[in-house]
Amino acid sequence: MAARSQYEELARQLSAIGAVKREMGRVLPQDCPPASAGVLTLLDRHGEMRMSQLAELLAIDMSVTSRHVAHVCERGWVERKPDPADKRSRLLRLTPGGRELLEELSERYTATLARYLGDWSDTDVGRLNELLARLRTSFGDCRSRAHHDPGAWPSHHDSTTRTPAG
Repeated sequence: MAARSQYEELARQLSAIGAVKREMGRVLPQDCPPASAGVLTLLDRHGEMRMSQLAELLAIDMSVTSRHVAHVCERGWVERKPDPADKRSRLLRLTPGGRELLEELSERYTATLARYLGDWSDTDVGRLNELLARLRTSFGDCRSRAHHDPGAWPSHHDSTTRTPAG
Protein backbone atom coordinates (compact mmCIF):
# COMPACT_ATOMS: atom_id res chain seq x y z
CA MET A 1 0.00 0.00 0.00
CA ALA A 2 1.28 3.46 -0.86
CA ALA A 3 2.23 5.91 1.87
CA ARG A 4 -0.44 8.25 3.19
CA SER A 5 1.47 11.24 1.77
CA GLN A 6 1.14 9.75 -1.72
CA TYR A 7 -2.64 9.46 -1.30
CA GLU A 8 -2.76 13.04 -0.02
CA GLU A 9 -0.88 14.23 -3.12
CA LEU A 10 -3.17 12.15 -5.33
CA ALA A 11 -6.19 13.80 -3.69
CA ARG A 12 -4.70 17.23 -4.51
CA GLN A 13 -4.01 16.20 -8.10
CA LEU A 14 -7.52 14.83 -8.57
CA SER A 15 -8.99 18.05 -7.17
CA ALA A 16 -6.95 19.98 -9.72
CA ILE A 17 -8.45 17.86 -12.53
CA GLY A 18 -11.37 20.28 -12.34
CA ALA A 19 -9.27 22.76 -14.32
CA VAL A 20 -8.74 20.17 -17.05
CA LYS A 21 -12.47 19.38 -17.13
CA ARG A 22 -13.33 23.09 -17.36
CA GLU A 23 -10.91 23.55 -20.26
CA MET A 24 -12.36 20.52 -22.03
CA GLY A 25 -15.84 21.96 -21.45
CA ARG A 26 -14.81 25.13 -23.31
CA VAL A 27 -14.62 23.17 -26.57
CA LEU A 28 -18.32 22.34 -26.37
CA PRO A 29 -20.75 24.29 -28.57
CA GLN A 30 -22.54 27.08 -26.68
CA ASP A 31 -25.88 25.23 -26.73
CA CYS A 32 -24.36 21.95 -25.50
CA PRO A 33 -23.35 22.18 -21.84
CA PRO A 34 -21.34 19.33 -20.30
CA ALA A 35 -24.48 17.74 -18.82
CA SER A 36 -26.04 17.51 -22.28
CA ALA A 37 -22.86 15.97 -23.67
CA GLY A 38 -23.04 13.44 -20.83
CA VAL A 39 -26.62 12.50 -21.70
CA LEU A 40 -25.69 12.01 -25.35
CA THR A 41 -22.62 9.96 -24.45
CA LEU A 42 -24.59 7.63 -22.17
CA LEU A 43 -27.31 7.09 -24.77
CA ASP A 44 -24.65 6.35 -27.36
CA ARG A 45 -22.84 3.93 -25.05
CA HIS A 46 -25.88 2.13 -23.58
CA GLY A 47 -28.52 2.55 -26.28
CA GLU A 48 -32.10 3.65 -25.79
CA MET A 49 -33.32 3.69 -22.21
CA ARG A 50 -35.92 5.04 -19.84
CA MET A 51 -35.41 8.31 -18.01
CA SER A 52 -35.07 6.43 -14.70
CA GLN A 53 -32.13 4.40 -16.02
CA LEU A 54 -30.48 7.55 -17.36
CA ALA A 55 -30.91 9.27 -13.98
CA GLU A 56 -29.27 6.26 -12.32
CA LEU A 57 -26.33 6.29 -14.74
CA LEU A 58 -25.90 10.03 -14.26
CA ALA A 59 -26.27 9.57 -10.49
CA ILE A 60 -28.57 12.60 -10.28
CA ASP A 61 -32.18 13.27 -9.31
CA MET A 62 -34.98 12.57 -11.79
CA SER A 63 -36.01 16.24 -11.88
CA VAL A 64 -32.49 17.28 -12.89
CA THR A 65 -32.32 14.46 -15.44
CA SER A 66 -35.66 15.62 -16.84
CA ARG A 67 -34.28 19.14 -17.39
CA HIS A 68 -31.21 17.77 -19.16
CA VAL A 69 -33.37 15.54 -21.35
CA ALA A 70 -35.70 18.42 -22.20
CA HIS A 71 -32.67 20.44 -23.32
CA VAL A 72 -31.34 17.76 -25.68
CA CYS A 73 -34.82 16.94 -27.00
CA GLU A 74 -35.54 20.62 -27.77
CA ARG A 75 -32.41 20.69 -29.92
CA GLY A 76 -33.34 17.50 -31.76
CA TRP A 77 -30.41 15.45 -30.43
CA VAL A 78 -32.60 12.96 -28.55
CA GLU A 79 -36.12 11.73 -29.16
CA ARG A 80 -38.68 10.23 -26.80
CA LYS A 81 -40.71 7.30 -28.05
CA PRO A 82 -43.29 5.06 -26.35
CA ASP A 83 -41.84 2.04 -24.58
CA PRO A 84 -43.41 -1.03 -26.25
CA ALA A 85 -43.16 -2.91 -22.93
CA ASP A 86 -45.03 -0.18 -21.01
CA LYS A 87 -46.98 2.40 -23.01
CA ARG A 88 -46.99 4.76 -19.99
CA SER A 89 -43.20 5.04 -20.20
CA ARG A 90 -40.97 6.65 -22.77
CA LEU A 91 -37.66 5.49 -24.18
CA LEU A 92 -34.93 8.00 -24.95
CA ARG A 93 -32.95 7.51 -28.12
CA LEU A 94 -30.23 9.44 -29.94
CA THR A 95 -31.28 10.99 -33.21
CA PRO A 96 -29.01 11.21 -36.26
CA GLY A 97 -28.41 14.85 -35.25
CA GLY A 98 -27.32 13.68 -31.81
CA ARG A 99 -24.90 11.20 -33.33
CA GLU A 100 -23.47 13.92 -35.59
CA LEU A 101 -22.98 16.17 -32.58
CA LEU A 102 -21.20 13.37 -30.70
CA GLU A 103 -18.84 12.89 -33.64
CA GLU A 104 -18.12 16.63 -33.64
CA LEU A 105 -17.53 16.60 -29.87
CA SER A 106 -15.17 13.65 -30.22
CA GLU A 107 -13.16 15.52 -32.85
CA ARG A 108 -13.04 18.65 -30.67
CA TYR A 109 -11.98 16.71 -27.57
CA THR A 110 -9.34 14.79 -29.49
CA ALA A 111 -7.92 17.97 -31.04
CA THR A 112 -7.83 19.70 -27.65
CA LEU A 113 -6.03 16.78 -26.01
CA ALA A 114 -3.58 16.60 -28.91
CA ARG A 115 -2.87 20.33 -28.53
CA TYR A 116 -2.26 20.18 -24.77
CA LEU A 117 -0.46 16.83 -24.74
CA GLY A 118 1.40 17.22 -28.02
CA ASP A 119 4.75 17.11 -26.26
CA TRP A 120 3.88 13.82 -24.49
CA SER A 121 5.15 10.58 -25.93
CA ASP A 122 2.75 7.89 -27.15
CA THR A 123 3.98 5.79 -24.24
CA ASP A 124 3.11 8.51 -21.71
CA VAL A 125 -0.40 9.01 -23.15
CA GLY A 126 -0.93 5.24 -23.22
CA ARG A 127 0.22 4.92 -19.62
CA LEU A 128 -2.11 7.75 -18.54
CA ASN A 129 -5.00 5.94 -20.26
CA GLU A 130 -4.10 2.69 -18.48
CA LEU A 131 -3.80 4.34 -15.07
CA LEU A 132 -7.06 6.29 -15.41
CA ALA A 133 -8.89 3.11 -16.46
CA ARG A 134 -7.37 1.30 -13.50
CA LEU A 135 -8.42 4.12 -11.15
CA ARG A 136 -12.01 3.90 -12.42
CA THR A 137 -11.98 0.12 -12.01
CA SER A 138 -10.66 0.43 -8.45
CA PHE A 139 -13.56 2.69 -7.56
CA GLY A 140 -16.08 0.39 -9.25
CA ASP A 141 -19.70 1.50 -9.34
CA CYS A 142 -19.61 4.20 -6.67
CA ARG A 143 -23.37 4.77 -6.91
CA SER A 144 -24.23 1.33 -5.60
CA ARG A 145 -21.59 1.06 -2.91
CA ALA A 146 -22.39 1.88 0.70
CA HIS A 147 -20.94 5.22 1.74
CA HIS A 148 -18.08 5.07 4.17
CA ASP A 149 -16.76 7.79 6.46
CA PRO A 150 -14.63 9.90 4.08
CA GLY A 151 -12.44 10.93 6.98
CA ALA A 152 -11.57 7.37 7.93
CA TRP A 153 -8.28 6.02 6.66
CA PRO A 154 -8.64 2.43 5.38
CA SER A 155 -6.59 -0.29 6.99
CA HIS A 156 -4.66 -2.90 5.05
CA HIS A 157 -7.40 -5.38 5.90
CA ASP A 158 -10.36 -3.27 4.77
CA SER A 159 -11.67 -5.25 1.80
CA THR A 160 -14.34 -2.64 1.00
CA THR A 161 -11.77 -0.14 -0.26
CA ARG A 162 -11.11 -2.01 -3.51
CA THR A 163 -14.14 -3.39 -5.24
CA PRO A 164 -13.76 -4.24 -8.94
CA ALA A 165 -16.23 -2.73 -11.36
CA GLY A 166 -19.22 -4.87 -12.18
